[in-house]
Amino acid sequence: MNLYRKFFFITILSIISIVLIAQKPIYLDLNRNIEERIEDALSRMTLEEKVAICHAQSKFSSAGVPRLGIPENWMTDGPHGIRAEVLWDEWKQAGWTNDSCIAFPALTCLAASWNTEMSAIYGNAIGEEARYRNKNVLLGPGVNIYRSPLNGRNFEYMGEDPYLASKMVVPYIKSVQKNGVAACVKHFAVNNQETYRHSVNVKVSDRALHEIYLPAFKTAVEVAGAWAIMGAYNKYKGEQCCHNQYLLNDILKRDWKFDGVVVSDWGGVYDTKLAISNGLDMEFGTWTDGLTMGASNAYQNYFLAQPYLRLIQNGEIETKELDDKVRRILRLIFRTNMASERYFGTFGTNEHAMVAKKVAQEGIVLLKNERQILPIETKKINKIVVIGENATRKMTIGGGSSSLKAKYEVTPLEGILKRVGDSIQIQYARGYESYGERKDDPMGKININTTGKTADELLKEAVEVAQQADYVIFVGGLNKNKKQDAEGEDRESMDLPYSQNELIEALVRVNPNTVVILICGNAVTMPWVSKAPAVVYGWYAGSEAGNALASVLFGDVNPSGKLPFTIPVRLEDNSAHCLGEFPGTKEEVNYKEDIFVGYRWVEYKKLKPLFAFGHGLSYTSFEYSKLALNRKQIQNNDSIEISLKIKNTGTRAGSEIVQLYINDEKSTVVRPVKELKSFKKVYLNPGEEQSVTFSIDKTALQFYNEKSQQWEVEDGNFKVFAGAASDDIRCSGSFEYVK
Repeated sequence: MNLYRKFFFITILSIISIVLIAQKPIYLDLNRNIEERIEDALSRMTLEEKVAICHAQSKFSSAGVPRLGIPENWMTDGPHGIRAEVLWDEWKQAGWTNDSCIAFPALTCLAASWNTEMSAIYGNAIGEEARYRNKNVLLGPGVNIYRSPLNGRNFEYMGEDPYLASKMVVPYIKSVQKNGVAACVKHFAVNNQETYRHSVNVKVSDRALHEIYLPAFKTAVEVAGAWAIMGAYNKYKGEQCCHNQYLLNDILKRDWKFDGVVVSDWGGVYDTKLAISNGLDMEFGTWTDGLTMGASNAYQNYFLAQPYLRLIQNGEIETKELDDKVRRILRLIFRTNMASERYFGTFGTNEHAMVAKKVAQEGIVLLKNERQILPIETKKINKIVVIGENATRKMTIGGGSSSLKAKYEVTPLEGILKRVGDSIQIQYARGYESYGERKDDPMGKININTTGKTADELLKEAVEVAQQADYVIFVGGLNKNKKQDAEGEDRESMDLPYSQNELIEALVRVNPNTVVILICGNAVTMPWVSKAPAVVYGWYAGSEAGNALASVLFGDVNPSGKLPFTIPVRLEDNSAHCLGEFPGTKEEVNYKEDIFVGYRWVEYKKLKPLFAFGHGLSYTSFEYSKLALNRKQIQNNDSIEISLKIKNTGTRAGSEIVQLYINDEKSTVVRPVKELKSFKKVYLNPGEEQSVTFSIDKTALQFYNEKSQQWEVEDGNFKVFAGAASDDIRCSGSFEYVK
């Protein structure tokens, strides 16, 4: 009997061993390198399994291969926080009680910090939040260039300059991905408007494409090593960007050697054969976006689902492209969900909130400060009146895919109340009213419910209380409503909405100590700017917005942010609008301004901006001196060191962003007056002086030659400019380049 039992167990074990050997589960091969594991997994997958992982199975997930132990992919919006869970097949929130995230500042605010260290801690914190929520792909960051002040999604991006965006995106991506979460950089490419975004074909020169619109994406791939790229909705060269031969196959995968996954924007795919051949790897959102057909559980009808499978089964196409897609998707999974070292992550923590606060503090820009009325010294005043709907409005809600379910959000009024405590009297008046989400009675101290009052009544009330205050803090700007800072529609005007300009004019007329705070992610007109003594750009600053703003207003933090885009006096001073090509027609938009975007256009046309690219004031002052070059001539493989002294000549500690621009004195092609090529943020105590050094090589001198389709640099003299803004150059030098 014992022999029989022994024989029985040996037989069972033998059968199990045979099955295991036959199956060779993926999880037995974890010690092999990723490429070997990819080929191993690929060889075991059925045709149906390969096709299944190339398209969505729900709103934000795609299938794995349970038979082989390969997990699903789970995507999440967005670049500013981890989106609330939605139902499997609907945009409606799932009603979870544990998915309230920390909201981080919008990327315009991050870019305004001009601090790569802030980008790194931001990326790490949001990566930890994504990891905790079991998301392995973060749909961000966005690096599309600020072409027009009317683009509804500018607040999601990093400004008008390709160099600034390139430098700021790298640490973000690296820090996200060290958490085992892929950064999906978007929207590739030339996606610079929301109007006609699904149909418009962008006509742009090869030079502008390579010099302005591609550098941040290229750096994200070649320097940061991004694991995913999202295609754009628009067309380029007549092809949809989500299946675009030139952008995806020629540039991204061939020239840049991108080994990651190309993900479609939701609903951005239009054709099975083009999706197969033109570089797309994963399809999301087709016919389930709630905006078009609205079909339920239509995932098997996706272009890369059953239609793809049938083409292969019918012998119409081979599996070469499919295997490449699957290899890339497996590589994504092995880098993220199946990484040997992947942290558990943390979510909604105080540490992450303090990261959000720090980024906001460093990004807030002091545009104007006459009579040094900021910072506000509470010991010298008795009453502050806060006016404006944005003082009480939650800005993490709305705006499209960047909308968040924040664990909390401190509004500007709440931040001011918390900062001053009971030391002075705070009174609130709405002043104007829009529509949408509200927050009434902050901290139980002030009743701000004014529903039912007309616009004239709100303005009159605001002016009356303003006359009685030592300080007026007006908090206005834009919001996340449609046709403002929001996905899906562009702004109709550069003006402030809801008659805010008239209100500000009235406030500065009755109170000379009026501080204007603009909460927005875009440039706005300021017809009252000569009369308002202080103007602050507060951005969309996330969970700690109010606390960060209050810390700057009352001098706990010395502002150090600089504008990542130019604020023109009027819309016509923007190159896209001056040349009449925004937003174009439903079929086409022509970038006639070519490379002259932002400050490049302003300087080329010798215009005076309202506030220049790189502008931002401090509560202290800085002196630049002794610019020196370590050599007067460089050749192909040389670099040149440029050094200067920077000194804090004021009475407060603070940070200055030293900006380095370069000009080609004589060229065979038209070039900008100068271009940003380096920057450093330097912290200095009062009286402290530091030496700042930049290293420049020939890559900083190049232009893209459309005839040769290559980056080139010509012999000749180059000027170097160091300054506090593009229009505030403090010292300069020159050198010669010889091939």
